[in-house]
Amino acid sequence: MIFYFSGTGNSRWAARQLAARTGDKACDIAALRQPPDLRGESRVGLVFPVYAWGPPQVVAAFAGKLARTGAFTFGVGTCGAEAGLALKNLSRVYPLDSCYSLVMPSNYIVAEDLESDDVICQKLAAAAREIEQMAGEILARRKVYRVKEGPMARFKSGMVNAGFNRFARSTKPFHADDRCTGCGQCARDCPAGTITLTDGRPVWGKTCYQCLRCLHECPQQAIQYGKGTQHRGRYTIQNYLDKL
Repeated sequence: MIFYFSGTGNSRWAARQLAARTGDKACDIAALRQPPDLRGESRVGLVFPVYAWGPPQVVAAFAGKLARTGAFTFGVGTCGAEAGLALKNLSRVYPLDSCYSLVMPSNYIVAEDLESDDVICQKLAAAAREIEQMAGEILARRKVYRVKEGPMARFKSGMVNAGFNRFARSTKPFHADDRCTGCGQCARDCPAGTITLTDGRPVWGKTCYQCLRCLHECPQQAIQYGKGTQHRGRYTIQNYLDKL
């Protein structure tokens, strides 16, 4: 069984691609109220986006509840370039036999605009090839650590990640501009369940994973995070898979 958490679809796609090649089932962590019974599972995988060189806290919390059954375990962290010690830190919560980082299109538009369409498509094509290799290694129960940690990994996955979780996950900068039609898609799809509609406008609560699904998938591109995202692109993986 492969568990995944995904904001804009990168990790969902990777998990489903792996599951199709290994004969496993891909399950969305955000849709599960509690971890399922893993007895009889020969493999258990965790696929997730790397946030500030660490696993999302929702993933770490979920992993901490998983039973250890003797199944072959693996983790895949999708990232724009480097994963730091995200996989090693998650393995302290739930021991992983194999760890991978998988470079995917970067979409944290709070910090920077999207990459070009050509770069995005090249990354997706390379990721598909990498997944083929991963699947073979996982089926063979091969213990692998193929993670691009990058420089200063300990610092980034330590102090920087702690700062991100403490300060950068604030919902205060989220707002909807005048293009908002009150369709409610953001509230329905928020994996943290933190968005509600008040007088036809989205209102954010305090709990936020910083996945940016609401921002990227708004059909009117009406949701912003501060002022920096107003003139930046929006990303959902399906828009680019159709171009491959």
